[in-house]
Amino acid sequence: MKKTFFALLFLIFFNNTNAQKNSSFADSIRVKYHIPELAYAVVSADSVLEIQALGYQRINSKYKAKINDKFRLGSITKTVTSYLAAVLVKEGKIKWDTKFFDLYPELKAKSNPATYNFTLQDFTTFRAGINTWSYGNDTPTQDEIKGNNQQQRYEFIAWFLQQNPSTEKQPVYWSNPSYVATGLMLEKATGKTYESLVKELGEKLNIDFDFGQPNLKDKNQPWGHDEELKPEEPALNYKLNWLSSAGNIKVSLPDYCKFTQMQLLGLLGKSKVLTKEEFEYMHYGLPEFSFGWNSEINEKSNLKYSFHNGNPGTFLTKVYICEAINKAFIIFANVQSEEVDKGLLLLLEELQNKYGG
Repeated sequence: MKKTFFALLFLIFFNNTNAQKNSSFADSIRVKYHIPELAYAVVSADSVLEIQALGYQRINSKYKAKINDKFRLGSITKTVTSYLAAVLVKEGKIKWDTKFFDLYPELKAKSNPATYNFTLQDFTTFRAGINTWSYGNDTPTQDEIKGNNQQQRYEFIAWFLQQNPSTEKQPVYWSNPSYVATGLMLEKATGKTYESLVKELGEKLNIDFDFGQPNLKDKNQPWGHDEELKPEEPALNYKLNWLSSAGNIKVSLPDYCKFTQMQLLGLLGKSKVLTKEEFEYMHYGLPEFSFGWNSEINEKSNLKYSFHNGNPGTFLTKVYICEAINKAFIIFANVQSEEVDKGLLLLLEELQNKYGG
């Protein structure tokens, strides 16, 4: 009994010491790469092994990082959208082979004929041959897209599907409007807005999902920063709404840990919603990119990972899941630049090494 007690005591001490070392390394990355706030976590399917929030919510401010600070997920939003789609398919409310114009026939006549046969699966797996579009595009303008949030997304995709498709044959077409189309298809299938579907999922998982810039509703939340470390002032951005199902969710690190742990549970065959096979197909059933998840073999460990990165302009986010070791690594930063991304990758590699990944 004593041996067991001391072994447990040693394990707790070892884990705490290890976490402190990782925290020190993470903060050195934060300082070296000029990251105002850096938050990271390591989780298993049923435990949060390590979680930290370091630095400041805004550069040159006194507002210290808090563990429940919210970050814009950027494209990691697609991991949530793809899960919603998979659940609705499982429930029989829509099919993967449902065509977009089966649900929106009134838009077909004016759309480019090359888009006529694109399905929910095509859009959710980036196999629809359409061009890219993101926050930096100049057209369409705000004056061209009318209505409430849902109507604007409808008008935006109506405009986009009229454009010329991609002229180059590719295995994967990395296009945000694909996920705009996915979101619209889920709205039509359920009669609910995308925001409502996300909020309902959050209620089931005890996650406070929200949308837009974190500092818009509360100036004491993290501010995003561009590559010159200029803070992003609170403002409504109509393009964020247009791309809502592609990249507009904001959430705290502890809450995104819950979503990631749910994914790990599913991959381990412990979900009551989808089977292990369904989760595995969602994560790495197709080459390079499946349903919301990229996949790769780590060159150093030879372990398979599913992952996604977000880069919405003033934030950077990363989530890497390894089913084989029952671990996931999540990193959030409230600044975006190529140099900062290099720093986050160094932190990711350090955490993977420490936790056997």
